[in-house]
Amino acid sequence: MKKQGPGTGGQGPENQKRRLSGPRSPVPGPVVCLTIAGSDSGGGAGIQADLKTFAALGVHGVSAITALTAQNTRGVTAVHPVPAKHLRAELEAVFEDFEVAAVKTGMLGDARTVRCVARELERCKPGRLVVDPVMIATSGARLLDPDAVRVLIDRLVPLADVLTPNLPEAEALTGIAIRSARDGERVAGQLLGYGAKAVLLKGGHGRGREVTDRWFDARGTMELRHPRLAGRFHGTGCTLSAALAAELAQGAAPRAAGRRATALVQRAMRGAFRPGHGDLAVLAV
Repeated sequence: MKKQGPGTGGQGPENQKRRLSGPRSPVPGPVVCLTIAGSDSGGGAGIQADLKTFAALGVHGVSAITALTAQNTRGVTAVHPVPAKHLRAELEAVFEDFEVAAVKTGMLGDARTVRCVARELERCKPGRLVVDPVMIATSGARLLDPDAVRVLIDRLVPLADVLTPNLPEAEALTGIAIRSARDGERVAGQLLGYGAKAVLLKGGHGRGREVTDRWFDARGTMELRHPRLAGRFHGTGCTLSAALAAELAQGAAPRAAGRRATALVQRAMRGAFRPGHGDLAVLAV
């Protein structure tokens, strides 16, 4: 059989170029959301949780992986950061082809990765940005180097439409211990001062029978209260920030997006299941 050379059999560069530059489908598709985060081999958090959430909310999910983690419901055993050159190639591939309506960031790992992501977001200017300042996994493993925190504050937080720290993350970003509602207000004021347009301060690490998530923006404060559910849940922060990005991408006002995203996480926690032998439950999005 004669071997086809370049440009034959419909596989040559000219034919490929014609295919790629052809007309788009006339059928309108879902809006596109990008997650920039780490991969969770256990499927409960990170990229995997984000893409499940995007699909559940009817948006097309694309991704740029910052790190490969070896983890399951018992814990994280290894982390392999993706080289910045490859991460940049991932981001360029996404932005040069897709009209990205919203982006969420999750695990970034180190200062070099934060700088790379911030630089590409400054260049590409997506419609909306949700920053989840992931620092420590549910299992206790550290997911952000200490020297990356300052870079996150200086380079990425000022780009954020919504910043979604939990209580320990908010304390690490500001140096303020949160022991009362007034402390939470001080912390939020400082985070808004860094440049974030809104802050959703997650209250899951607090105490009491009720969890209070608090939204802060230029208009003031909004409280989102819900019962504290028993159990250890994996991927709640990832799911919340992904849902928030998906809602914003589809045109929801920021506060409405926050309410809907929080409600989705509550439903997913009520249906959570334990797929492994550890005690972490995975959300049923």
